[in-house]
Amino acid sequence: MYSPIELSKKTEMIVAKDNMKKYYRFRPTGFYGGIATADTVGCNLRCRFCWSSNSVWNANNVGQFFTSENVTEKIMDIAYKKGYHQLRISGGEPTIGRQHLIGLLEKIKTKYLFILETNGILLGYDKKYIESLSTFKNLHIRVCLKGADPEEFSLFTGAENGFEYQIKALQYLNEKHMSFNIALVSVNKEKKQNLFQRLIKLGLDKVMIEEEEIKLYPLVKKRLEKEGLLNIFK
Repeated sequence: MYSPIELSKKTEMIVAKDNMKKYYRFRPTGFYGGIATADTVGCNLRCRFCWSSNSVWNANNVGQFFTSENVTEKIMDIAYKKGYHQLRISGGEPTIGRQHLIGLLEKIKTKYLFILETNGILLGYDKKYIESLSTFKNLHIRVCLKGADPEEFSLFTGAENGFEYQIKALQYLNEKHMSFNIALVSVNKEKKQNLFQRLIKLGLDKVMIEEEEIKLYPLVKKRLEKEGLLNIFK
């Protein structure tokens, strides 16, 4: 097992340099009704159901470095050509490389909505990170919970901890009155109900929760089968 915080630090040394970060693709996608997407390299989790493959597990040898200005220009250009009004980073964990992410957000025109898809661990680990993000009014944060409790989180990710940082991130976002929602990966009805009750107690009952769909791509299916988890996701 591993620590997501320690893995964040190791990964950042590989994929981020000052205001530069590694990316391997820029593309238009149909999610959210149409969104310009930058696929980044590196993550602080090793989810069994992750579709990203090399961009997560082989960060040393994937992608190339782009400045925050480069990334902003590329995704805004895609959005302009496609008539999109939304931008995002996918393929890895966008909160790794704080200087790069903040610099990127500073350069996005306010007519675009930036959707930050994150596991929330670094946001829950350091409240000041959320304070920095709270200054951007055209930002929506989608926090994907990898499991409904610490046990399921560890089963899905192989990490020894991290779930409570995800919950803290939700609390901090709520305290700052930011725009955010929850995406949940869970296969246990009882655990989900317990999580919902916990969220109510934390004053998060009005936050939208979506169930994250796990797509069984060949590589994902092979990995889940190897880990003995395939049946629970079928």
